Order: sequence, then structure tokens, then C-alpha cells
Amino acid sequence: MTSEYLLALKPAQKRWALAAAVLFLMSIGFLGFSLNTGIMRPFAIGWVALQIFGYVGAIRMAKGDFAHPLFKSQIMLHVMAATLLIIVIVKVFS
Repeated sequence: MTSEYLLALKPAQKRWALAAAVLFLMSIGFLGFSLNTGIMRPFAIGWVALQIFGYVGAIRMAKGDFAHPLFKSQIMLHVMAATLLIIVIVKVFS
């Protein structure tokens, strides 16, 4: 496809899309670690599945707008999940 057919994203949409991508890659990395060690396997599998279905559903309802409040709330939900995961890891090692 040529660039004339592609929609240009606004800077806010790029930032939210990047945040979603970083969180998704973090969950995939934790899934790999979890499958290798067996630690928190159900959480890791569920987190990846929740992200896939959540992001797809939110972006469909937002009609492709990455800066839509529904998509933003989906990202903030996964930020909270990542924060809880980090807290659990810190508690284990302290």
C-alpha cells in the first residue's frame, strides 16, 4: 500500500498505541518467563488473553481511534495489572 491510503495518526494516538504495545510486549515476556518457570502461569495466560480481547473490543467500539476514552481505560487497566505484578515481585524478593 502506498502512504496516500494510510491514515495519519495524531501524536496522542501514537502515544496511546505505543503504551498498549509496550504493555502487550511486557505481558508476552512475562508469559514466556511463566511458562519456563511455572510461576504464576494462570495469571500470565489470562493477562495476555485479557489484553487481546480487551484491545480488540475497545478499538472496534472506538472505531479505530487509539485516543478514545474506552481504549485509554483499557490501557490503564493493564497498567494497574502490571503495577500489581511488580508489587508482588518486589514483595517476594524483599
